[in-house]
Amino acid sequence: MRLNEVTYTDAEPIEGYGPGFFRIGGQVVQGPVLTGAHGTMPWGGYDDAETLLALAGKTDVLFVGTGAEIAHIPAALRARLEEAGLGVEIMNSPAACRTYNVLLSEGRRIALALIPV
Repeated sequence: MRLNEVTYTDAEPIEGYGPGFFRIGGQVVQGPVLTGAHGTMPWGGYDDAETLLALAGKTDVLFVGTGAEIAHIPAALRARLEEAGLGVEIMNSPAACRTYNVLLSEGRRIALALIPV
């Protein structure tokens, strides 16, 4: 079997998560978080649309991790993001972390907004 080392060039991968936190690039971040090529920062949750809208033009797809279970995001938020040209993919936070890491390793223009489990 051939193994290849994964290299992340544009952003830090999600290294782990637990109740109320995420570990990204060796740092523990408490609460909701936004990460991608723009860096990692706290996120105000579904009421913080402006932070997500700032990704328009720099990000093709925004993954939103909704916590331990998959849930709908507010329809008005999704509409605003899509109007700004952001593709939005909703999944539970563990699946969003895994998907983000795979696509990040491929050099995709993606970002990840996460609600903790």
